[in-house]
Amino acid sequence: MPNLIEVTYQQTGHSTSINEFGMREMQARAFEARQNQYLLLKAPPASGKSRALMFIALDKLHHQGVKKAIIAVPERSIGASFRSTALSESGFFANWTVEPKNNLCTPGGDGSKVKAFVDFMAGDDKILVCTHATLRFACEAMEDEVFNNCLLAIDEFHHVSADGDNRLGYLLRSIMQNSTAHVVAMTGSYFRGDSVPVLLPEDESRFTKVTYNYYEQLNGYTYLKSLGIGYHFYTGGKYLKAIPDILDTDKKTILHIPSVRSGEATQDKYNEVDQILESIGTVAFQDEATGLLHVKRRKDGKIIKVADLVFDEPKARDRIVSFLRNVKSPDDLDLIIALGMAKEGFDWSFCEHALTVGYRGSLTEIIQIIGRCTRDSSNKTHAQFTNLIAQPDASDGLVRLSVNNMLKAITCSLLMEQVLAPTFKFKTKVSDDDQAGPGEVKIKGFKEPKSKRVKEILDSDLQDLKAQILQDETMLKALPRSVSPEVINKVLIPKIIKIRYPDLNEEDVESLRQHVVADSVFKGSEFKEDGNKKFIKMAGRFVNINDLHIDLIDQINPFQAAYEILSKSVTAGVLKLIQETIASTRIEMTDEEALVLWPKIKEFNRINGRAPNLEAADPIEVRMAEALIYIKTQRRKEGV
Repeated sequence: MPNLIEVTYQQTGHSTSINEFGMREMQARAFEARQNQYLLLKAPPASGKSRALMFIALDKLHHQGVKKAIIAVPERSIGASFRSTALSESGFFANWTVEPKNNLCTPGGDGSKVKAFVDFMAGDDKILVCTHATLRFACEAMEDEVFNNCLLAIDEFHHVSADGDNRLGYLLRSIMQNSTAHVVAMTGSYFRGDSVPVLLPEDESRFTKVTYNYYEQLNGYTYLKSLGIGYHFYTGGKYLKAIPDILDTDKKTILHIPSVRSGEATQDKYNEVDQILESIGTVAFQDEATGLLHVKRRKDGKIIKVADLVFDEPKARDRIVSFLRNVKSPDDLDLIIALGMAKEGFDWSFCEHALTVGYRGSLTEIIQIIGRCTRDSSNKTHAQFTNLIAQPDASDGLVRLSVNNMLKAITCSLLMEQVLAPTFKFKTKVSDDDQAGPGEVKIKGFKEPKSKRVKEILDSDLQDLKAQILQDETMLKALPRSVSPEVINKVLIPKIIKIRYPDLNEEDVESLRQHVVADSVFKGSEFKEDGNKKFIKMAGRFVNINDLHIDLIDQINPFQAAYEILSKSVTAGVLKLIQETIASTRIEMTDEEALVLWPKIKEFNRINGRAPNLEAADPIEVRMAEALIYIKTQRRKEGV
């Protein structure tokens, strides 16, 4: 199946080149904000957030009166990103040095690590690296004031939540309220995937935000030229039958098998790994030193080196994780099979293909997984993400869940299309003679943001707002053209904006809404040039960009590509099933009415040679179509 999204970049080298202090473009931008007490760094995977933190932390330790730096990561394997680094070799004024005893991302119990943390806070050492869990446990043993004049850096900050039950979020708020601690928060995506905000508005307003977007990152690479995002829909119940068709062991691949709680899983994760290995060939032996499986490929006898991260016996896991931290060459490893690991913060720069089975829990998780293959490396010019998911089946009692998962997977493509495209600057067109400048789009009737708050949202939060819009349940149901564009643009989107930003007034909401819609339409549209004129395709026709009006844009579904993706990716029968499943959630009907209409439906079918159409002009035919959907849904529920 061809990619749903294929993006080509210019290979400018800007994002990977370094300045006289050894800083990349993103790191230098972050370093400019180093004097702020609370700093939120939003940058994509592989952009160098870990080293950016080193530069900032060392400046705070040497020049800002900060006495200690504590870095917390979500899992032990990510701690390697903050290992001792000789920054002075590239021109920085100091080196990043973590004493072995202060690296708490190592095997061992929580009790000993908490003691080591407490000892560090009482001693003279400057830098400590630990997991989020160790930080939580250690904070229970200390008062907030211990963090006075200390830097607390939290990696993968989307793990924080304003929910009262989120311990990481609670301790962060408490430390900010009760100490003079500095905080650096780092994340590739600020969107958690649920309706709970990461921070309360009053806490978030204290942070200075530094944003470096995905387009800047990938367009500025040296080697990587293109990124493809595609989906493979399997039928027949078991994903393992589809693996041989899409797993290319000539490409360096991370394969994430489905969660054991998902519908795609067989409930036996070890057997799933065995079957994947069997589809490749025969396990020749396991290296005792590294833990790697050496698999003799069936098609040509070549030995493939495989890291099994699903097998979770502690000693075996520690051995393989230790090896992965020190991969130096493309020849060291060919395939990683994982379940919950090797997602965020995991660094295997040689990876070419991220293959994920089953819809994952949030857009953030998908973005993180895609980030595993988008690091710049001399062994690849193309990076690929493939999501293998079940195709909805009318005979499956879980058809509604399956449809919902498919729609959410499609929204991931739409979001990535938005994230990966260059940014437009939208301005109000005041007259026919008002010409757009470089990188600008002039729109008649467009409301430019007036408040500082909306400008901040557009600068640092626009993609996360789009993510929340795309993951909204009502919006998901609107994707297959079941809701008019004006309702999407003028009702649904403003409603989501008001929930996310309750502090905005009506004027702010409208200006933000217009920007979201315009930006989404532009990034999902086709362009062409004719002489010195530029045209954009809207509602099936090309419109001169100089003639755009916000009223015209509001008539366009900003996520119309979703329907096109569905139409190209599934059969007409599956598309009809998706539309019917969505419609069934809105149909109000009783068993009695359905029984009365059933003979009329059969008679309609006999006369017309087809079933009643849900989109017919005749309201009686539409009601019969709704009754037919209702009957089908009830039969599926009853297992008939």
